[in-house]
Amino acid sequence: MAAAMSVSAVVPPAAAVARARTLLCVPATARAPREMAAEVAAAAALGADLAELRLDRLAGFAPRRDLPALLAKPRTLPALVTYRPKWEGGEYEGEDEPRFEALQLAMELGAEYVDIELKVADKFIKFMSGKKPETCKLIVSSHNYENTPSAEELEKLLAQIQATGADIVKIATTATEIVDVSRMFQILVHCQEKQVPIIGLVMNDRGFISRVLCPKFGGYLTFGSLEKGKESAPAQPTVADLINVYNIRQIGPDTKVFGIIGKPVGHSKSPILHNEAFRSVGLNAVYVPFLVDDLAKFLHTYSSPDFAGFSCTIPHKEDAVRCCDEVDPIARDIGAVNTIIRKPNGNLVGYNTDYVGAISAIEDGIRATQSTRSTTSPLAGRLFVVIGAGGAGKALAYGAKEKGARVVIANRTFARAQELGNLIGGPALTLAELENYHPEEGMILANTTAIGMHPNTNDTPLSKQALKSYAVVFDAVYTPKETRLLRDAAECGATVVSGLEMFIRQAEGQFEHFTGMPAPDSLMRDIVLTKT
Repeated sequence: MAAAMSVSAVVPPAAAVARARTLLCVPATARAPREMAAEVAAAAALGADLAELRLDRLAGFAPRRDLPALLAKPRTLPALVTYRPKWEGGEYEGEDEPRFEALQLAMELGAEYVDIELKVADKFIKFMSGKKPETCKLIVSSHNYENTPSAEELEKLLAQIQATGADIVKIATTATEIVDVSRMFQILVHCQEKQVPIIGLVMNDRGFISRVLCPKFGGYLTFGSLEKGKESAPAQPTVADLINVYNIRQIGPDTKVFGIIGKPVGHSKSPILHNEAFRSVGLNAVYVPFLVDDLAKFLHTYSSPDFAGFSCTIPHKEDAVRCCDEVDPIARDIGAVNTIIRKPNGNLVGYNTDYVGAISAIEDGIRATQSTRSTTSPLAGRLFVVIGAGGAGKALAYGAKEKGARVVIANRTFARAQELGNLIGGPALTLAELENYHPEEGMILANTTAIGMHPNTNDTPLSKQALKSYAVVFDAVYTPKETRLLRDAAECGATVVSGLEMFIRQAEGQFEHFTGMPAPDSLMRDIVLTKT
């Protein structure tokens, strides 16, 4: 098996191997057997394929009393029984033998799957002495809570697990960076080709894509929690999100992968928006969050044509200009890319849909309060203050200047403000200086920083007193929908323009780049206003 970092060579051909559907498993983690049984019933109602009974979570667990009730037939879902010891990330602290006895009893009572850790697999199999029912599949698992080993080490681990006689291999590792997941995808494809059933997942936020994309690469199952707060591993999505947001039932080897590259990225509503828009036009594609530390390394690693396009957000928009093979002239002038498309020849092309989205939103916000029907931009001749000198700040400054506004840049770091000010031919200020900056009335303010974004919702880039000089205030932050900045500005009598409007418009531009189709405007607006 190749040990290369890139996943350019690991996307399996659609018809290469007959493959079963990836199963959705919900961990039942309640402390009491009756509550655990209720969780299994709830998982079935949500559309799960099986439930993992985490026996180590049960308080005062008595196998001969509790297992017959938990495994009584008819059951709402097949059962995967796990009794995880503390040394492998679980809660059981006793000796092996009572644990083995409970797992063997679970088999005798008809459990469809039993999980045993690699470290004691040989010992458990010897303990069973050939008494495993044919109807029960033995999962032999390895959990690494520190990192994801090299491709060679993962191959050795795979061989070790196979050597135990496991029916299903389970390898769970931890991502220190998102490129680690590519090695797990390689293992999944290797096993798919060899027809070895494998559960291969990478834990924490940087490994999130392993949980959503495993059906593309042939994973046997993926875990989804019953609800937020009931996860059995770090960054586990809910089963409802896997089904309803990521449309996981439709993901297969031919599914194109799109996503949002950022740091942080967990707050983004883009997956909800784009996945539903893809679904509405019948596109075989999925859109996922990519928590990326090093953009160039990410793009090099996930170089398969199936990784077809990306939205790019803080802090990678400027780096994206350097990482693309071709850059749209407007995006190059702005110095920031928020949309990356991979062409069939593998070249990456960068675009910027931020500036049109934001500027048109501000213009329409102003027009809605004016009776004039002038074709001239309502920004023409106005003093337009941009807070922030990053990718979004550059886009707003460029767009406002193109519309005839007199642009001023304010930033925490003066050198960054000055650099952008020089580029667009406008003065630069620090945020502290902006507090006392009011050369004229009727100014326009545009915040392009993350100040005020969830969870820091009480933060604001400018005091309420200073806001009195502005007639129009725009905030690119859209989580929460009404930021403190917009609330304060509205109370001062300004026209306020929400970042949601920019978000919708820039997303529509991205959708058109991704698909070559017109964006479903009314649908996308409805999704943003009702589901995010």
